[in-house]
Amino acid sequence: MKSAEPPLDALPPRERILVAAHALFYREGIRAAGIDRIIEQSSVSKVTFYRQYASKDALIRAYLDYRHGKWISWFESSLAQATSEGLPATEALVATLRAWFSSPDFRGCAFLNAAVELGSSDPEILEVVRRHKQDMAAVLDRLFATDTVSAGRRLALLIDGAIVHAQMGQAVDAVMENFQASVDAIVRQ
Repeated sequence: MKSAEPPLDALPPRERILVAAHALFYREGIRAAGIDRIIEQSSVSKVTFYRQYASKDALIRAYLDYRHGKWISWFESSLAQATSEGLPATEALVATLRAWFSSPDFRGCAFLNAAVELGSSDPEILEVVRRHKQDMAAVLDRLFATDTVSAGRRLALLIDGAIVHAQMGQAVDAVMENFQASVDAIVRQ
């Protein structure tokens, strides 16, 4: 998922903190990115940080909401662009994921990563992750609109598996070849 972040110094403090946290949480992990580092990256004082976010947990929830909006917007627009260029839905999905998995900043799914890092200690995180996956499935349902049973949930599960394999370092071409064969099997049903 490629999208340029706005320059931090042009943003108000709350947004600076959120954008800095987004970059650090996704790149290094939520637990690894401490408040002091986020404060340093966002160029705010500790007092300003805590005026904007009462706790790291509040910032984590804001990060996941922010990431969800960015990711779903990117996903929908990438799929729309690919289909407007004449690609069938399956190929549009493969092209979209291939581009994301091949990007230098790819670190897997921020929501799966958050569930693994924090899910057992914060049930609210798991609820945010579930909502994100439901929204992704809804996008897929619209893309693969047919008279048959909804493919969105099946494809969302398949995407999560492909994300994990790409994140583990498996060659993107191999992941996408297996992914496309699986999507074709699901869509033909």
